[in-house]
Amino acid sequence: MASPEPGSDDFFEPAGAVTAELKVRRSLFIADLAPCGSADAAREALAGAEKSNKNADHYCWAYRLDPDSETVHFSDGGEPAGTAGRPILAAIRQSGMFNVVIVVTRYFGGIKLGVRGLIDAYGQAAADAASRAGRVPNARKRKVAVRLPYAAAGDVAHLLSAGAVGSPEWRCAADAEVVADVRASGASRLEASLNEFLARKRIHSWNWLPPA
Repeated sequence: MASPEPGSDDFFEPAGAVTAELKVRRSLFIADLAPCGSADAAREALAGAEKSNKNADHYCWAYRLDPDSETVHFSDGGEPAGTAGRPILAAIRQSGMFNVVIVVTRYFGGIKLGVRGLIDAYGQAAADAASRAGRVPNARKRKVAVRLPYAAAGDVAHLLSAGAVGSPEWRCAADAEVVADVRASGASRLEASLNEFLARKRIHSWNWLPPA
């Protein structure tokens, strides 16, 4: 699956949670990858790895969220600085995925790996998990709600169709209301068109909704 073009709304997320194991000179590295939409979800993934591997020596992790801001955090989990968290994050970036966390748990095998050995081992374990997870497409988007008379439903549906992500949700009452996800790059153009519809009294109201 090709990577999105630079500046595109499109991005990739993990297809699901996976685990990959790597043995290096008697040390065992267990990489747990999970979809992750927030810092709280990342902390839950870390807590889950710690619970599943209570006797491990190190729990190292990194996550990458939100293609708009590329929020990233990582931790070496007690390993020498720069030998675990950064290699895990590098593997995530190499995968092209956002909204993902990888926790790499290490059981020390009694043989020291050195700085280069640790960097390679943590990076490889994380890369193996990312490769095994697979990727699914998503897009940067904004959510808009429009209240309108039924007579304008066709015009509004046509307006939204150009930049819609998924299927709009129509609600029927005294007036019609539609809620739709639209591509972020087209938000300014859509806003101008909706304001024009509002000025011409083709719609009753519209507003951007906060992310779900």
